[in-house]
Amino acid sequence: MKIFDFLNEKAVSSDLKSQDKKGIIQELTGLLIKAGELKPKMKDAVVKVLLNREALGSTGIGQGVAIPHGKCEYVKELVGAFGVSKKGIDFDSLDGESAYLFFILLAPIESSGPHLKALARISKLLKDKYFRDSLKNAENEKALLKIIKEEDQRRS
Repeated sequence: MKIFDFLNEKAVSSDLKSQDKKGIIQELTGLLIKAGELKPKMKDAVVKVLLNREALGSTGIGQGVAIPHGKCEYVKELVGAFGVSKKGIDFDSLDGESAYLFFILLAPIESSGPHLKALARISKLLKDKYFRDSLKNAENEKALLKIIKEEDQRRS
């Protein structure tokens, strides 16, 4: 599985503005709405799904990375958004560090395989410090997409 199998290219931000976990989740959900993956009226319900998942245990996996994810009835296939926070957010990460890189994943309720593969793929790619730093320092969305595409192809 490649990142672009689920990442919507229109749902990417190189400069997330939110200051906290809930805000980041709302902002990333907003990117999916802007990209046409979700309807605006679904936002509150989707945010609630993702925050409920966070309540079970933080999706801040460490090394500046968080992958909020959940299952909901509003998507027919796995969809994702990606954003970078220049300042970093306290995301209750496993290592206690701030999170800068955020992938959000939404999967249909009845599916399990694709979103587990996506989580594994993201985790594997983001173990690479050079890749993480490249994403963190990208100047704009176009640069982010190029970096992700190149890494996806290089590590297929």
